[in-house]
Amino acid sequence: MGAKLGQAIGGRARGSGDDLVESHEINVTPFIDVMLVLLIIFMVAAPLATVDLGVDLPASAVEPQPRPDKPVFVTVKPDLSVAVGEEVIARDTLTATLDGATHGKKDERIYLRADKAVSYGDLMEVMNLLRNAGYLKIALVGLDGRS
Repeated sequence: MGAKLGQAIGGRARGSGDDLVESHEINVTPFIDVMLVLLIIFMVAAPLATVDLGVDLPASAVEPQPRPDKPVFVTVKPDLSVAVGEEVIARDTLTATLDGATHGKKDERIYLRADKAVSYGDLMEVMNLLRNAGYLKIALVGLDGRS
């Protein structure tokens, strides 16, 4: 808690000579100092928290899950065209085509496969189209890496 000295009026201090007036103001200087130290700590520590390691992911060696009798495959070709089953379709008709292939069952698993030449961003666009259409069970199809 701080104290203020009486102000001199006409050469004399206001009030009696030794009385100090209490200050009811909060001293924010220590708070600001602590915040600046914490800010510096987080600025130094934040770049260390991200990990930028190049990894070469292995092929999957897990036993494949049994497929349904008639799975619905969505394929992204190297030219970025999309096919449902064997039929190449326009991206804006993907929802209607999938609704017809799944008979309106949004909880049916959709098997998504893409050519190696398709970039990750283009694959994510198709996954977002599937998600926006209401198909949340998406399985990514790959080659069997078991030897």
